[in-house]
Amino acid sequence: MASRLSPLDIGRAWPLGAQVDGDGVNFAIVSAHATAVELCLFDGSGRVEERRMPLPGRRGDVWHGRLPAAGAGLVYGWRAHGPWAPECGHRYNPAKLLLDPYAREIVGRFEWDDSHRGADPADAAKPDPRDNGALALKARVVDDAYDWNGDVAPATPLADTLLYELQVKGYTQRHPQVPAALRGRYAGLASDASIAHLHALGITAVSLLPVHQHLDEERLVAFGLRNYWGYNTIGYFCPDPVLSGATDGRGVRDEFRAMVKRLHAARIEVILDVVYNHTAESDETGPTISWRGLDNAGYYRLNAGDPTRYENHTGCGNTLDLRHPRVIQMVLDSLRYWVLEMHVDGFRFDLAPVLGRTDVGYSPHAPFFTALAQDPVLAGVKLIAEPWDVGPGGYRLGQFPDRWAEWNDRFRDSMRGYWLGQAAVDRIDRGEFARRLCASSDIFHTAQRLPAESVNFIVAHDGYTLHDLVSFEQRHNEANLEGNRDGHGHNRSWNCGVEGPSDDPAVHALRQRLQRALLATLLVAQGTPMLVAGDELGHSQGGNNNPYCQDNPTTWIDWAGADADLLAYTRRLIALRREVRGFRNAWYRGVAGDDGLHDVSWCGPDGGELDATDWHATEGRVLGCLIGHPAGSATPLLLLFNPEPVDRPFRLPDGTWHALLDSSQPTGANTSRDASVAVHPLAARSVCVLRKA
Repeated sequence: MASRLSPLDIGRAWPLGAQVDGDGVNFAIVSAHATAVELCLFDGSGRVEERRMPLPGRRGDVWHGRLPAAGAGLVYGWRAHGPWAPECGHRYNPAKLLLDPYAREIVGRFEWDDSHRGADPADAAKPDPRDNGALALKARVVDDAYDWNGDVAPATPLADTLLYELQVKGYTQRHPQVPAALRGRYAGLASDASIAHLHALGITAVSLLPVHQHLDEERLVAFGLRNYWGYNTIGYFCPDPVLSGATDGRGVRDEFRAMVKRLHAARIEVILDVVYNHTAESDETGPTISWRGLDNAGYYRLNAGDPTRYENHTGCGNTLDLRHPRVIQMVLDSLRYWVLEMHVDGFRFDLAPVLGRTDVGYSPHAPFFTALAQDPVLAGVKLIAEPWDVGPGGYRLGQFPDRWAEWNDRFRDSMRGYWLGQAAVDRIDRGEFARRLCASSDIFHTAQRLPAESVNFIVAHDGYTLHDLVSFEQRHNEANLEGNRDGHGHNRSWNCGVEGPSDDPAVHALRQRLQRALLATLLVAQGTPMLVAGDELGHSQGGNNNPYCQDNPTTWIDWAGADADLLAYTRRLIALRREVRGFRNAWYRGVAGDDGLHDVSWCGPDGGELDATDWHATEGRVLGCLIGHPAGSATPLLLLFNPEPVDRPFRLPDGTWHALLDSSQPTGANTSRDASVAVHPLAARSVCVLRKA
């Protein structure tokens, strides 16, 4: 085969990667500091190198060439020649075969081997001479159109969105109504049983933990574990084959697309959790797989005082340099690929401040944000930031550009403290609770953002499940084999008295009541709510609050053990949110309307207005929120909150009020028979929603 290949033509410098171009394939790769770049061709298995061909063209920092009489299916990799000068940030080593950052399909299975190290193990000042070509990952040229058959994105407004965070495998791996062959796969998520559950709940968007192809870290492999969450990307253009039942790359892509198409037909959007802050190459001791060998000083942020080391704003060993135009281009090209070719509806950006880090720190006007804002393909998709990283000045809640939504950890922590805080120092007062309930107006309103841009959550994948939040004071991460030192430590927001599993009916009832109160607070609050898959079923991880490496029943949802009452309650609560549409996606005025009602007003259990002392007290925190002008109707709503361990009578405003939800009841059903009472019996640790007759 090698002897029949024609020499490379000069080709074009765009698009980057490998592109079928008529009767040939055009190749283009970025490397600003290389002295030469070779295209390496392999047989279909990727195990035998057949021919190395220097790229003949160079335009600026792009090397390019075109291979006539070639097409889809060709397997290839790169070898980059240049200086081995880690002290200057350069780590070129042509003995290492490099994966194309723009690979649409990755060939081979990565095996941890010392031959992947770029530096000589005996002398880091020298490159390692061992050739890793036989073991290295390669790329396959693809050209696969897909019949979307009229697929239409749901385009749900953010203000009407209910996010549901899930891991593709864990959602269906133990689902008895999903066909066995589909469990744990993209096709399983698209199955009738999966979609039926999402519909019954009222979910409008699934937020998928990373589906970009990733590697399992060396330490995990050595211990027989794997990176279940997938936050260790190696292929920014490749759906992960471990989540597919297909045996070839085309099948993997088509299975993913079919999943998106079925979810769209069910009016459910698909949001991807994406990791553009670091790569699987880790720190300076990690393997040379792709970016490090192609242009280490261009792709990564290096320590200014010691370029042999990486800035580690991610806690994962390296940090992609989003100051660099080519890195920005790679990320935007990847985002466009997933929108145009895979029809996804939005993205949740892991450790998102990395995207805005400039030479002098974070800026909402950083080049990446500017480039994304003017991109016509990405103009209509949902953008959600995890607004913190682990670098200096990395906490940036409320500081992302307009149109970005943000995970609001202030909501999470304050609502936990309000309902679960045991010690006085952990309790949240009425003022803090009210601010979080109203979309953290002190954070988002002052930044001229909309309420829906606050993504509210009580728990997320990273931490306890809702069940475990009210059941464990201490983490139980022993199975991660890190000496139980990883993850969050002591659960300060905890007041259930008994640690772990309990057969005591009183303890069980208390935990159930607290779960329902937390869910109610999440679903009645202003902003965009996010549930985590399994919390509506009472799923437990046994107290493991960092199960990133637990690909087993710890994380797989136990459908057979579902709490039927909690599921019925969650469905009722979500349906109520849709029906009454309490808070508007607008900031409220401080003056009364023509009807004498304020948009929002507050009262204590005696029915009177609160004074300054009431707002800041950490005792007696019962609170009423009167929404005079709900979004869904002209009929006022009243939200009552009682975090105390005893029932409290609550004097209602004038008029007749009907209770729509009582979280003290197992399914939330109202048990009150007298709709005209002046004083409502507000149960301990409960939320009640009432509507004026």
